Amino acid sequence: LAKKKTYPSLLSLYAGSLLPKDLVIYGFARSDMTDEDLRARLRPFLIEKQEESVVERFLKRCFYQAGSGYGDVKGWKALDVKLQKTEKASKSTTWNRLFYFAIPPNVFAETGEAIKLNCMAPNGWSRMIVEKPFGRDLDSCKHILHQLGQHFDETNLFRIDHYLGKEMTQNLMVMRFGNIWMEQMWNRDHVQCVMLTFKEPFGTDGRGGYFDKYGIIRDIIQNHLLQVMCLLCMECPNKLDGEGAGEKIRDEKVRVIEAMEEVTIDNVFLGQYAGYADDPTITNKDTNCPTFAMVRCFINNPRWAGVPIIFKAGKALNERKAEMRIQFKNAPAAESLFSGADVPRNEMVIKLQPEECIYMKSNIKTPGFASAP
Repeated sequence: LAKKKTYPSLLSLYAGSLLPKDLVIYGFARSDMTDEDLRARLRPFLIEKQEESVVERFLKRCFYQAGSGYGDVKGWKALDVKLQKTEKASKSTTWNRLFYFAIPPNVFAETGEAIKLNCMAPNGWSRMIVEKPFGRDLDSCKHILHQLGQHFDETNLFRIDHYLGKEMTQNLMVMRFGNIWMEQMWNRDHVQCVMLTFKEPFGTDGRGGYFDKYGIIRDIIQNHLLQVMCLLCMECPNKLDGEGAGEKIRDEKVRVIEAMEEVTIDNVFLGQYAGYADDPTITNKDTNCPTFAMVRCFINNPRWAGVPIIFKAGKALNERKAEMRIQFKNAPAAESLFSGADVPRNEMVIKLQPEECIYMKSNIKTPGFASAP
């Protein structure tokens, strides 16, 4: 995650002059590495993103601190010493510290406690970003957040889903509520079904130890795809930008989830790709952990009643893809009008990755003398 997502994203911000001039970035993990070792590992993943000179300037801001564990007190104390040395050498009078957790949820609490006791900013704010998953179920989620809440209050604790940062996801609100024609057909009278799909062409690739504890539903569907679905199906908040907009958008998303029927096993299809348990990091070789899932849901509100919302997600499939597909109802009397010819349903497809795009599938006449679609 760090070399493929986090550091390339930070590089992009750096190249766009969107980071503070005095910023330094520390990686904290259990591996025994030097600063140069870290830079050498990152360089191949960054050099393809920006010019080499930009990458090298960025890497000079990247450092490393090892710890015996994520909650290692000595490790965080050592990092605090390094940070204070850097801060004192700077002309700035205030230094803020932002801690980003891309770690297993079972070590959130001990890591947060170690930071609180040993590595808080002495003259600025200290904030924590926590990446999913937030436990395995509601009880474990509440437990983790309660423990984090003992060290960081809500104003300094940010729970995130990185799919909300994707350009096409952020585009949804402008596209939906900034175009009058979309509002007219965005409902059960015109929509046959909504499909949200996530596909990866590779398996766990050494992450099986983590993945086997959660599975594809917890890993993808109940966070990434569910977040996107809420934005796709929610009612319009009375504010979409500026102060307070975040809370209003969140409230509308929650109303969608509250209107959803409880999912039963009859509406779920699960699968596991051949060779999954061969991953050496998976200890339970008889695991039944799903690597593929298809889930059908319904939203019981006036806009979406009776419209199937279908989630599909899987690993080791035929392609890399994440998309939203809105399939509209059949054109009225089309089969009779065109002498029984097949008239496909219209679709709107919103692709999140790998190539971002939006397109409509419409019917036109077959070229030549025929009149069939």
